Amino acid sequence: MIQSADLESADQWRARRWNRLQVLLKEIGIHNGFQQKHWAIRNEERNLESFSQFQKECPFTTKDELARDRVENPPYGTNFTYPIDHYTRFNQTSGTLGAPMVWLDTPSDWQWMLENWNIVLKNAGVPKGAKCFFAFSFGPFLGFWTAYEAAMQNGCLCIPGGGQSSEQRLKIILEQGVEYLFCTPTYALHLLQVTKDLRIDLAHNQLRTIIVAGETGGSDKGIKDKISMQWNGVQVYDHYGMTEVGPVAYEIPDQSVGLRIIQESYFAEVIDPVSTQTVPNGELGELVLTTLGRTGCPVLRYRSGDLVKAVEGFDEKGIPTFDLIGGILGRIDDMIIVRGVNLYPSSVDAVIRKFDEVKEYRVYKEKAGPMLEITIEVESSLEVANLIEVALKEVFSLRISVKPVPNGTFPQFEMKAKRWEDKLL
Repeated sequence: MIQSADLESADQWRARRWNRLQVLLKEIGIHNGFQQKHWAIRNEERNLESFSQFQKECPFTTKDELARDRVENPPYGTNFTYPIDHYTRFNQTSGTLGAPMVWLDTPSDWQWMLENWNIVLKNAGVPKGAKCFFAFSFGPFLGFWTAYEAAMQNGCLCIPGGGQSSEQRLKIILEQGVEYLFCTPTYALHLLQVTKDLRIDLAHNQLRTIIVAGETGGSDKGIKDKISMQWNGVQVYDHYGMTEVGPVAYEIPDQSVGLRIIQESYFAEVIDPVSTQTVPNGELGELVLTTLGRTGCPVLRYRSGDLVKAVEGFDEKGIPTFDLIGGILGRIDDMIIVRGVNLYPSSVDAVIRKFDEVKEYRVYKEKAGPMLEITIEVESSLEVANLIEVALKEVFSLRISVKPVPNGTFPQFEMKAKRWEDKLL
């Protein structure tokens, strides 16, 4: 792993980063069946002169292509650079947008991901010896597995929260003086609700920082402020990653909202989702990622499906930066059009989360003749539901029906929340 602080100049940084891609292409061009079929990597293409030429020559990779490869070549597909007995780690995608997809990693690729997490931990200020609690299931979903092992390698006391109730987790967090909590934004808010229901006093908790991931809310200022205030002023620190690529970004230093791509490990682009052309600096588009490591199961120009506004610049050492202003803003396949207005789940969530009384909610999509409509059910009183209707109308200039339902109507999410559902009429 190349650390920016170790490099003497931006030119040296660029040269080493470019060399990583060349080494990767050479290795997978010889051994990786999927990549050989996806892009006929010949000798001259392994000797590309620049990332710009790589962009012109290399086709995009989509999740559908990777999933189809696994169906046609069960159980794992052909995106492997080495014999299968070289792989020691099994994970799979969360399956929120379809069937889970299995990913295998070699020991060296797993370590590459841990080194990326080291950058996240360093920028979040997690010191050696810190007490860290990981509130996720520790199942096959990649989740915080890499964060857990990276923190352990860095000398932290790592406490797993798999197989525990929220009450049990809170008890450990408070009794053990946990300083760093790793979870989704939704779960951080849920734990707060549990403290209220059980009348647990948080006045003397030892938490310094909550590191969140898995949802768009981690970079939403309103949600971050809400979590911070109710947890007695803790810092909320966002992180972005995907099972298909690994840990990708950390919170922009000295910024309130946004993520910085780990460019030592990834080549990032932002494209128009329709035309696939590169969008200008600062304009909304789809994030595309190429892994410059993870040689055993790489992805080249992978269309993430995540919407971002990227700004390229330089850090205080003159090293190029690739920042996602506002973090992950939504997903392409999540956007719907209601009476001519574009709606993203993250935007609706930001409005609803302003109301502390709401424990959970669901959004139902339904056809009303040729048009698409949405209705929302919230675990709250009728008064609060009416106030949410007003707030949604103020933000979107749409009247959206919001109905109250009893507390406990909906299950709680531990990892990625899926609150938008199709409703059959």
